[in-house]
Amino acid sequence: MSRSSFPIGGDLPAGGDLPAVFPDWSPYPDLDSAARAYLRDPELALETLGSVLRGSTVLGFTLERFVNEVNGVWQEVVVCDGTRLILWHGEDVPSGDGPPGAMTSSLRVVPLSSVTEVGCRRRLSRLPSGQPRVDSVDVYLLLSSLDESGSGVAAGEDQVSTVRHDALRFGKTLDDGGAGQIARLEEFARLVASLVGRPMI
Repeated sequence: MSRSSFPIGGDLPAGGDLPAVFPDWSPYPDLDSAARAYLRDPELALETLGSVLRGSTVLGFTLERFVNEVNGVWQEVVVCDGTRLILWHGEDVPSGDGPPGAMTSSLRVVPLSSVTEVGCRRRLSRLPSGQPRVDSVDVYLLLSSLDESGSGVAAGEDQVSTVRHDALRFGKTLDDGGAGQIARLEEFARLVASLVGRPMI
């Protein structure tokens, strides 16, 4: 049974506003529990991911959810099973582009062999005691595939091509996610970093 507060095809809550603060998924070690605690549409996400995982062991995952500029919910799940990154995205369709409650559901599978670089940047502050505290973390996974959005820049009459590699980017802050989700994202980045470059069985 879905614990979705805004089911597919349903109406927006009174006033048309959606909450921008969501439950914390970081205490949940398994994907199923974390997704059901955090996502608006956990059943859809889990069903889609399960159709690709097909019994594979989930070694790590990270989740994201926010309200975008058109007041719709954007959701993301990224799972690592040791050989692949499996990404699910759910996003509300802007008002006027579909019936109330319409959304898109997208699936992407990226082999770990295509990850060429893993980066993790932490922003630290110091507590009055002098102890450092992690305020935010930004993670990027550089891929060997090219970014299709880099169409080029016009220079006079010629079109100058800009070749950029595709990348997956994730971020958490104390305000957006809290310390628990910052730690879980760092854990996910370390997992992927430990697997990149190793022979895939």
